[in-house]
Amino acid sequence: MNLPFSDPESSCKVIEVTFNKGSRKEFFRNSTLQYFEKGAYVTVEGVSGFDVGEVSLTGELVRLQLKKRGVDEFNPEMKRVLRNPSEKDVELFQHNKSREQQVLMRSRAIARQLNIQMKLSEVEIQADGKKATFFYTADDRVDFREMIKIYAGEFKVKVEMRQIGIRQEAAKVGGIGSCGRELCCSTWLTDFKSVTTTAARYQNLSINQTKLSGQCGRLKCCLNYELDTYLDALQQFPDNADSLDTTRGTAHLIKKDIFKNLMWYVLPESNKQYPLTIQRVKEIKRLNSRGEKADELQAVELVATTTKTKEIEPQFVDVVGQISLRSLERGSKRRKDKDREQRQEQRRGNEREQRGGSDQQQRNQPRQGGGGDNNREQKGGQQQNQGKQQQQQRQQRPPQQQQGQGRQGGGQQQGGGQQGRQGGNQQAKAGQQPGGQQQSGQQQGGGGRNQRHQQRPRNDNNNNNNQRPPQQKPPQDPPPATS
Repeated sequence: MNLPFSDPESSCKVIEVTFNKGSRKEFFRNSTLQYFEKGAYVTVEGVSGFDVGEVSLTGELVRLQLKKRGVDEFNPEMKRVLRNPSEKDVELFQHNKSREQQVLMRSRAIARQLNIQMKLSEVEIQADGKKATFFYTADDRVDFREMIKIYAGEFKVKVEMRQIGIRQEAAKVGGIGSCGRELCCSTWLTDFKSVTTTAARYQNLSINQTKLSGQCGRLKCCLNYELDTYLDALQQFPDNADSLDTTRGTAHLIKKDIFKNLMWYVLPESNKQYPLTIQRVKEIKRLNSRGEKADELQAVELVATTTKTKEIEPQFVDVVGQISLRSLERGSKRRKDKDREQRQEQRRGNEREQRGGSDQQQRNQPRQGGGGDNNREQKGGQQQNQGKQQQQQRQQRPPQQQQGQGRQGGGQQQGGGQQGRQGGNQQAKAGQQPGGQQQSGQQQGGGGRNQRHQQRPRNDNNNNNNQRPPQQKPPQDPPPATS
């Protein structure tokens, strides 16, 4: 007996149905006495046909929406719910919905060809495909009679043109606002009120068009949400208090703090801001009305109510226990020291090699030059000695033999010279042999002046070993024949 009993006669027999993903909502009378859940598809009456929509509200909540929109619940002209959708209804619904995007693109192209200043935002085709509604936005009146004829012949449907505002267009498109939530116009807001910049001035907001405008390009609708609260709070503030006369000069109002009930003033001699209470401002206005000036503004000393506690930085805690990393640190330090020492030794070795190579080059250069001078001196001395000996022999010999000996000596000199040249070539070749043995061309020749005098080996410029061959006694000449 204590259980509540719902009277079926007093329950709401109207449901709310949404079309085209919630962009359009309408009310339909449920005359079939069937219970429809939210999200279920139903077949309802349309324009000379039927349409398929989704149930959004049922029960007592529908009465609140009817009252909000000013719709009569018992209006006889309200359309009715026909039935649950059949398979054929669903097939036609899906086929016609797939055509909407193509129809929208083609209709925009036709509007551009006719040079009509309008913007088509959306096309909605009825489930049975007999009617199409075109939603558009335009700044001025548009004559689209010719365009309707072309649309009807092109798409084979009944055309309905419906003009909407920019805010309704943004609601159909949808999106995320600067607050991080879905747009109000696409979720719950249905009544669009005009928004002006005075609402921003009452709330002490900076007049910045980029921050105050929404996705539709107009001022945000949320500027009107808290406007009434600000207007109620501003009633306590005194009027005509933009300037105050003091002995230090005229103080000018720069801003009002509505939440703390403070008014901020600035004196002409300094840029310091003085916060005054509402009572103090009223007292100074009374003095100014009498023709008196206030001695001081008596600014309020603002104390920080919220003291921020300094956050303690987390420190390292050895959770493992007795394990320490010092041994690893020592090992790594030793490795670094060893690597450093090896690098230094390598650098020192490279420097030594470079220095040794430069010293050898410097030593070899004077030796080679000195060898050439010594060869020249030796050749000059040998020639002088040979000339002296030949003169002595000529003087000792008789005149007959001197002529023969002279001829023989000339031949010997020529042969000895040739043999000496050959010996020099053999000596240069012998210097390149692995044994390092040197043989003089003068010893192999064995003729001419080399047989009489002791000669030193010829120093080759390319040979760095300045070694002298063992001395050999020159052969003695036979005694002269006596007649």
